[in-house]
Amino acid sequence: MIYEPFRPPWQMDWTKQAQHDFQNMPAEGSDLVMSARAELITAEDPYFRGIDADASLPHWVTVRPLASTSPGGPHIVDLAGGRGWLIHTFMRHHADPQIVVTEAFWA
Repeated sequence: MIYEPFRPPWQMDWTKQAQHDFQNMPAEGSDLVMSARAELITAEDPYFRGIDADASLPHWVTVRPLASTSPGGPHIVDLAGGRGWLIHTFMRHHADPQIVVTEAFWA
């Protein structure tokens, strides 16, 4: 048997509250979320996507660590210059790596 490491696309799971908040976003916010989701689930490493990683994201979407002192912890996807955001964590499980969205917000 040959060991093959897990590779994208990653699964994305949502807490119930984050899923509810996403489903109640206006189209402007949910379109940005879906574009950011497409980038995150296909990235080789959802936390370090390269120097110009945000260049492939739509205008007004950036991804960064929630706390600069914890680059391997939760990350925030800023939407529309802070008008909305997603907070997510990449779980490197051995059997089922996935991205878990814990918060979704749109003002």
